[in-house]
This record gives sequence, C-alpha cells and structure tokens, in this order.
Amino acid sequence: MKRIFSSSLMISLFLFLAMGCSSDSEGDADETKVIGEDIEGATELTFWTFNELHMRIYEDAVIRWNEEFPDNPITLTAETYPYDNMHNNLLLALQSGTGAPDIADIELGRFPNYLQGEPQILPMNDYVEPVLDDFIQSRFDIYSKDGIYYGIPTHVGATVAYYNKEIMDEAGVDIESIVTWDDYVEAGKIVLEKTGTPMLTIETEDYWSYWPLLAQQESDFFDETGEVILDNEINIKTLDFLSDLIYKDEIGEIAPGGGHHSEEYYGFMNDGGAASVIMPMWYMGRFTDYMEDLKGKMVIRPMPSWTEGGNRSAGAGGTGTVVTNQTEHPQLAKDFLAYAKLSEEGNLALWEIMGFDPPMWKIWDSEQIRESNKYYEYFGDDIFDTLLDVRDEINSINITEKNPIAQQLLTTTVFNNVLRAQSQSAEEALRLAADEIRNQ
Repeated sequence: MKRIFSSSLMISLFLFLAMGCSSDSEGDADETKVIGEDIEGATELTFWTFNELHMRIYEDAVIRWNEEFPDNPITLTAETYPYDNMHNNLLLALQSGTGAPDIADIELGRFPNYLQGEPQILPMNDYVEPVLDDFIQSRFDIYSKDGIYYGIPTHVGATVAYYNKEIMDEAGVDIESIVTWDDYVEAGKIVLEKTGTPMLTIETEDYWSYWPLLAQQESDFFDETGEVILDNEINIKTLDFLSDLIYKDEIGEIAPGGGHHSEEYYGFMNDGGAASVIMPMWYMGRFTDYMEDLKGKMVIRPMPSWTEGGNRSAGAGGTGTVVTNQTEHPQLAKDFLAYAKLSEEGNLALWEIMGFDPPMWKIWDSEQIRESNKYYEYFGDDIFDTLLDVRDEINSINITEKNPIAQQLLTTTVFNNVLRAQSQSAEEALRLAADEIRNQ
C-alpha cells in the first residue's frame, strides 16, 4: 500500500501519539515467543500483542491447529510490547504500508484510530456472520464500521459486583437482597456502621467505576451518530452519585493508588479494605493473581440496577484481534484467527486459560465450562449462573475516533476535579470536557 496522507490526518496522528492515552496500566515489556518452530514446512505468521498473557491463547490455538491440520501447519512468532509502543508502532506501520504483523491485538480504546478513512485491516464478515447468533453481538459491533466486522473480541467484559462475603456476613447484610443502587447504598451504610469498612472503592485514574454505570442506563460518552453526549443529564447525575458515595453517604473511598490496577490497591483489598468492588469479569484474574488471601471469601453477583427491572450489567473493556492488509497469507491468517476465537474450543480456552467470559454465550451453560478450575475454586461454582442471568442486559457501547480524547480528559481532569479535589461540580467538569472534545 502506498498513499499520500493529508496534513490534517498526520497532525491528528501525532497529536494522538503525544497524548499517550492508555487505559491499561500494566503494559508488558518486550518479549518474543516462537510457537511451533520445530515443525517442518510450517507457514510463519507473526502476531503482536500488548499483553503477554494473551500469548497463552494463541499458543494453545497453534498446538491444536497443528494437530488438527498437519498438512497446513503454522509457526507463530508472537511478540509482546508495552501498550503505547505496540499501538503506536502498529498504527505507523499500517499507515506507512510496511512493517506490520499478520495478526495483532488492538485494545478497545485505541481501536477507532485503525478505522479512520479506509481501514488497513481485513474484513472478517465471512467468518463472523455465520456464527453471530451464538455470540454476544454487541462485542462485535464495537470493532466494526459500516457493517464490516474487523476485530474479533477476546471477552464480553460483563461488569459485575464482587462482594467480600466475610465482611457482608459480619455486617448481617444479605447480598441477595441488593437489587438496586438504592439497596446497595443502604447496605453500604450498614456495613460501615457494623464493621467500619467502606462498601466500595472508586477509580480516578481509570474509568471502570463510571463508564459501566452509564451503559447500564443506555448512556455513553457519544451517541450512535458520534455526537458528544458526555455532559448529558444521566452522565452528570451518575458522576454526582459517585461523589455522593464518598462525601455524602461516606460508604466509598478513592481507590488506593488511584485505580484498581496498582500494587497499593491489591494490598488494600487483600487485607479486607473494602466490602465490594464493581469491575468487569476479566478482573477475576487480578483477584486470583494478586489477592490470594481473599480466596473463598469473594462472590460474584450482578451489578445493582438503577431501577427495578433495569440492566444489571454492561460490557466494559476489550481487545479486538485483527488481520492486517500487509499479511502475505491472508486466507491462512483469517482461518487461524477464526479458529482461535470463533470456535467453541477457542472460546472454552478463553475461559479455561485466561478466566475471560467468552463472547460465545452458547457455551456458558455447557458441561465443559463448568469443569473445576482456579476461578471456581476462588469465587464459587455459580460464576456462569450470574452471567446467564444478565446475558441480555449487556448493552453495546459507542466507539468513535474521539473516545481516546474523552477517556484522557476523564482520567486526567474530570475525576480529579470532581472526586478528589472537589474543585468543580460534576456538571461543570463534564460540560468543559464535552466542549473541549467538540472543539477538537
């Protein structure tokens, strides 16, 4: 691909690179792993990711592929780079027409940058459309443009409530009685009174405490046409609600370290620092890996709803895996990606290996997915009962090219001014941020 780019596109690119916006605070160092290198006659494919753990999925897929298709074997050279480096280098490689891998992971917050103009990644409709009814469709919509599916999702990211049952029992609060956010607040007051422990923690350096609560109410940072709605009434009310949890109801506090992905926070929670946390299902791995003392104490339940019968979950976060237009083996790369992430075996592997809630909902009540593993041992055997309960309440979110800007403003300005310094009201902070986005 050779093309001449307009100056406005290049200016936008370099402004974005300068921002270094990232919702992933755990970027991995450079690492290369070659999978299947000892197989004679194998076709080499290259893969880039920003999360070393994702390599496990593709390692498993390559082994299964080579066993199932011995006449068409694959060698996968998988490379992990720090979050910003990988996304920035991939974007530059695609726009310059050289240097991109065959397959790449792209995090949800960065995905819009790869859909601008004519995407330099290959459509996957021929693989997605025949199986779409077996999946949570909203997870494909966020990686699509004009009806074309470009990214294959890694998980649903259903947001749930993680409760410390030991603390809740000490306070005499029945977790099953918490249905709405009003119930949650009242339960939090009892927990605080009886145990002296805050009910929850709230992030200021990330947006998982805020965005899912908007999606529950069918709101977002942008509407379906891409117009900015960050400062709408629902969003203002929701940010006021988070502020009230801290300063009015006094049942919440700012997460130690500013977010739910810091060593300071892991230590705090591991010591029983809060009675609950609201995070997506993929956060299970943080508990099992970094908060070992809570094993057997934590249970997973639906998020509280805003009204009786309202949505009790929301999809949050994600990684779309793509095939780039620079691959010399487009058919094989697409076949392999579909094999790894659109098959039943691939989705079972997402759960068994990573603890991700697989986007293929059809297997959520299968016998294989109920087999014992470290996640059941840690949280109990009803994880997928909760997921099945909220399956139809996971709204799609709207992703635009300006999402990285909105996320940057929220985590560097809005949350600090409203939730930390209390120097601005939710309405003022969100209106200023929304106007700045509109003026970009």
